[in-house]
Order: sequence, then structure tokens, then C-alpha cells
Amino acid sequence: MLKNLIYFYSVMKLALISFITFILNLPFGYWRANVRKFSLQWVLAIHIPVLLVILERIFSGLGFAFITYPILIGSFFLGQYIGGRLHNFYKKSNNCLGSSCLVMDIYRCCFGLQK
Repeated sequence: MLKNLIYFYSVMKLALISFITFILNLPFGYWRANVRKFSLQWVLAIHIPVLLVILERIFSGLGFAFITYPILIGSFFLGQYIGGRLHNFYKKSNNCLGSSCLVMDIYRCCFGLQK
């Protein structure tokens, strides 16, 4: 029984860290989609969240077990991809102008503000 609880706790911790990694990468993927490929901003949009995910792993106590890598890498790239798709959606939308900041674009869309 205790072994099952410990296993459940570690799976839930991995799921939570994976979700946080996904959410953390949305604005960075959004930013990456608005800059020129292989520019300094593009490289920063990819590598700044890597440092944040490493800190997240250390402070959560998740560790660096091999089984966690595919799950966290998948959530990392999914967050980057969905963030880029959000940018393309806002850019094509007539109501919302696309910038490099996801938070400001959502604010502008919600309150009807334009540039």
C-alpha cells in the first residue's frame, strides 16, 4: 500500500512538472515565432526556458532519472509548438495584432485595444 502511494506521488509530481513546463514554454514559443530564425532572440527564446526547466527539476526534487527526460522534453517542445501556433493565430486574426508578447496580445484581444 505504501509503495503504491509513493509511486502515485512520483507520477503526479512528474505530471505537474510536465504541465508547468508546457505552460512555461507557451510565451517563449510565442516569442520565437515572431523573430527571425537563428537570430539571437530566437536562440534566447529556446534556451532561456531550458535553464528554467533545469531549476524546476532541482527545486521540485524530481531529479534527473532517465524516464523523466522523454516526458519533459515532449512537454517542452509541445509548449514551444503551441506557442508558435498561437502567434500565427493572433497574427491572422483581424481583431488581434500579433506582437512578440503573448500576455499583451491576450490583453489587447480581451479589452479590444489595438496598436
